[in-house]
Amino acid sequence: QVHLVESGGGLVQAGGSLRLSCAASGTIFFSIGVMGWYRQTPGNQRELVAAITGGGLTNYADSVKGRFTISRDNAKNTVYLQMNSLKPADTAVYYCNADFQPFTGWRVGDSWGQGTQVTVSS
Repeated sequence: QVHLVESGGGLVQAGGSLRLSCAASGTIFFSIGVMGWYRQTPGNQRELVAAITGGGLTNYADSVKGRFTISRDNAKNTVYLQMNSLKPADTAVYYCNADFQPFTGWRVGDSWGQGTQVTVSS
């Protein structure tokens, strides 16, 4: 059983920054897991923002490349999303995702956090 808890969301002005955190717990080998951040707006499907493998390989949505950085601290079972130069279009609920199967390619994991709201005002 994997438990993911996000934190760090909030309200920020356009051009500002936020850092999201996702702490994982449960019977897991965190260091081998692929961790990802997804976001969702009302009426739309959840979309990938960024993901990172246990070895540090990363994958970003084109819309956030150069502005967002995903990282992880395996000693703390935590993954981070540093969001800079935020835009109103980044407004969404952000979800943490985890996949603890051996990495054979990017895919959505089975475990989700409860989500954290990010609102960017113009």
